[in-house]
Amino acid sequence: MTTTSLAAAEIETLLGRHPKGFDLTLERIARLLTVLGDPHLRLPPTIHVAGTNGKGSVTAFARAILEADGRGVHTHTSPHLVNWHERYRLAAPEGGSRLVDDQVLAEAVKVAAKANAGKPITVFEILTAVTFLLFSEHPADLAIVEVGLGGRFDATNVIARPALTVITPISLDHQSFLGDRVELIAAEKGGIIKPGVPVVIGQQAEEVALEVLTSIADRKGAPVSVYGQDFFAYEEHGRMVYQDEHGLLDLPLPRLPGRHQIGNAATAIAALRKGPFPPSDAAVEEGLSSVEWFGRMQRITEGPLLQIAAAGAEIWIDGGHNPGAGVAIAETLADMEERVQRPLFLITGMINTKEPVGFFSAFSGMARRVFTVPITMSEAGIDPDELADAAIEAGLDAEPANSVEEAIRLVSANWQATPAPRFLICGSLYLVGEVLGKNGMAPR
Repeated sequence: MTTTSLAAAEIETLLGRHPKGFDLTLERIARLLTVLGDPHLRLPPTIHVAGTNGKGSVTAFARAILEADGRGVHTHTSPHLVNWHERYRLAAPEGGSRLVDDQVLAEAVKVAAKANAGKPITVFEILTAVTFLLFSEHPADLAIVEVGLGGRFDATNVIARPALTVITPISLDHQSFLGDRVELIAAEKGGIIKPGVPVVIGQQAEEVALEVLTSIADRKGAPVSVYGQDFFAYEEHGRMVYQDEHGLLDLPLPRLPGRHQIGNAATAIAALRKGPFPPSDAAVEEGLSSVEWFGRMQRITEGPLLQIAAAGAEIWIDGGHNPGAGVAIAETLADMEERVQRPLFLITGMINTKEPVGFFSAFSGMARRVFTVPITMSEAGIDPDELADAAIEAGLDAEPANSVEEAIRLVSANWQATPAPRFLICGSLYLVGEVLGKNGMAPR
């Protein structure tokens, strides 16, 4: 699959007709779904996931565990990194799951666009309708649907009766859409909580976020399970210990790097144990060991980027782009530093809906230098000179570069010291997607 695929061509046509981005309301998507015969009412039991950070990781853990338990699982995630198809993973008849076939996706997009009949709508809303078409037409035991933006008015929130809902960590992000305070953002995310439907709340750094979420759950009569109160997880002797009312599990550490992934894995486990198909302990163990999630503390192990880097250098990528994600990434790098000390260089691009100073602040005292680069896949990219100023304001040394490749070459050209540098390419999923695509590592 490439950007010249049938599905990509159909979606590019939509992008030429309809506005990009989000316009938070449920009226247009509800109208379209009615014309399509209400496919959102014919889904398999569905887990609905919202939050600022960790949505994708929790979804990846849940899918890996369920598939290890022999379940067929559809998953919807957004945004994609390289190909549109990444948003739609369908349960496979032979077991496991795979990204939607190009022709199947192209046909679903055509059907949804025709049903819309040119009426005002956003492309994300059409693509959400495509999710429900695909998930209703292909058999599966469960579906996992990740929110696009917010929750209360996100197009996915037409799911009236999910099997359960999950709220991952909340922090400041998309303030122009969701509000400039954590409690306002929590209220929007908590909009997916449904009357009487169990809700699992992941680890929250802000007590006010937890208070808002539990208040919504209480008001709606939704049974609630909270990380740190009803379920726990921690690292001990190189293993992950998980505990809830059902008992204690001694598990391998999650395959995804970073101490924050212990909390994400625990949230997925807690959710699945509340869901319609509680997994076996063996499936939980296998899922933690086999999980994949591209673009989140992922190491580049092959391809052109390594060829231009200093000998022995490490290159990592992470699409985290808000202050909360910055803290999680910095903690992961600090843990790496305890094992192998390397000089750290950030290569960062961001779009203008983010808070760059808050993101960069997490790396103060860690990064030797920041190189800021343009975002070529979005018109909303922050100018590298402006982004470098934000990094300097956060207490870091910074300079603009024309590209990721140029930044790596600037460091590597005359590097002779030991140990070799560690590069982190970060700040935007657009940037990570560009790197993965150029490096021949598109998610599969």
